[in-house]
Amino acid sequence: MITRRHWIAAALAVPVAQPADTSLKLRLRSRKTGIAVEREETWSAAQTAIIICDMWNGHYCKNSAKRVGEMVPAMNAMLNKARGLGVHIIHSPSGCMDKYEDTPQRRRVKNARSSKPPIPLAKWCYLDLTSEPPLPIDDVTQPCDDDVVGPAVRRFDRQHPGLEIKEPDGISDSGDEIFNYFEQEGIRNIVMMGVHTNMCVLGRPFGIRQLTRLGKNVVLARDMTDAMYDPRQAPWVSHKRGTELVIEHIEQHWCPTILSDGLTRPGAGRAS
Repeated sequence: MITRRHWIAAALAVPVAQPADTSLKLRLRSRKTGIAVEREETWSAAQTAIIICDMWNGHYCKNSAKRVGEMVPAMNAMLNKARGLGVHIIHSPSGCMDKYEDTPQRRRVKNARSSKPPIPLAKWCYLDLTSEPPLPIDDVTQPCDDDVVGPAVRRFDRQHPGLEIKEPDGISDSGDEIFNYFEQEGIRNIVMMGVHTNMCVLGRPFGIRQLTRLGKNVVLARDMTDAMYDPRQAPWVSHKRGTELVIEHIEQHWCPTILSDGLTRPGAGRAS
């Protein structure tokens, strides 16, 4: 429930009081020469944020929209639990900020005090073959796996309604705004989730490539994402396997992955 205190705090860009800081015990999976390696880390919930990337209320690719809808209930339940432990939640439905301009969640991130990033922020982080090999799937020829693919036109105007936006969440699709908010709030651990793994999750100005280059401690929630891939394209594997290949690429070349339940099970004791 949004109270008058929350609205006043948001208008003044004052953080809403959070629960006592909780420690989160996460199991991180990365890859070295293709071999999966796991390790445990304990994170402070207060220093951790989840970014929900482009979980829109529609898509030109019907199968993609269907998979997003199937993911939403589990993601929403997980976000509610993580929020209760003090993890920050940032909703990033790119291109839809006009729908949220008058909300306290939008103002909270937009009005964060300015900080100078260690590197210039890119508007989009493209694949750079000098530092990253090609993706393991062909997502250029035709990324949509509908039986009959329709025109690639915009069919969304906001985030999926099944994902609740609550206090003290934030809303932004700006790399600058999100960086400022993280610096203001002392957030160093970032969990990316949403769609699409091989496109926006990597390339957005708040995506994995940019945040990793900024020195943030980034992970991908591998059970809360989906790739844009058509099995009729190389390497001619199932859609599920195509998504797994992209996840493995990220684990080897960018950042570890986790299972999202680690964000809802507090570790022993309290974080410092």
